[in-house]
Amino acid sequence: MSRAARLALVLYGAAACVYLLDRSTKLLAENYLAGRAPIRLVPHVLDLTYTTNSGGAFGLFRGQPWLFFAASLVVCVAIVVASRHLASLPVALGLGLILGGAVGNLTDRVIHGSGATGRVVDFIYLHAWPVFNAADSAIVIGTFVVVIASLWRPEPERAAHREANGNPSNRATAPSSSPSPVGPEAPETGTGA
Repeated sequence: MSRAARLALVLYGAAACVYLLDRSTKLLAENYLAGRAPIRLVPHVLDLTYTTNSGGAFGLFRGQPWLFFAASLVVCVAIVVASRHLASLPVALGLGLILGGAVGNLTDRVIHGSGATGRVVDFIYLHAWPVFNAADSAIVIGTFVVVIASLWRPEPERAAHREANGNPSNRATAPSSSPSPVGPEAPETGTGA
């Protein structure tokens, strides 16, 4: 199996794991938290409480669900296209987390409403943060992983990536017998005495 195929497998495997975790935890939240008082796990810090929102991650921009539906679709398509040209294992893992989270929240929007206007189930409440779900967490963590992996790559990996893209580094600049890139040299002329 080629390196590209292994990285794509990591991406789609991570996405499937996140999707299954997100769907199963949301089903548990719907069955055991909806219509009930919050469950206090750590007083004044962490509760499990059922709510839904029509906005984006962490309940942001609640009045524009179509915007997040469309953005999620674009992100999913971009990740699927990018899956053929992954730079590293961390990037593949991060994109898989984002893809799984985006598909999980898209599924909620379709299940809990009419298409793009559906609502997303949230149930994790850190008192210093809006209520969120496993998909939101995966999207944020995946984005962080992709950013860090893009900024910090070991030199051998950067060199391999440049070579794979036809841009080798440290190429010797020895003189060549080919014409200069500007144009052919002007012919020598005599001093004409």
